[in-house]
Amino acid sequence: MAYCPECEAEIEGEAFEFEESEVIECPECGVELEVVSTSPLEFDLVEGDWDEEEEEDWS
Repeated sequence: MAYCPECEAEIEGEAFEFEESEVIECPECGVELEVVSTSPLEFDLVEGDWDEEEEEDWS
């Protein structure tokens, strides 16, 4: 089982359902997550060029 690094919500799915470098959205907090490993299944936050105004639009 894998978890969102932002909100620690459980991400449902089996490792074979994901590909490394795939980007998904956390079903709980909505952040973009990149699959960094499928064995074990692990996600990391997608790095982006955010500024404060863009961040406020997503809140």
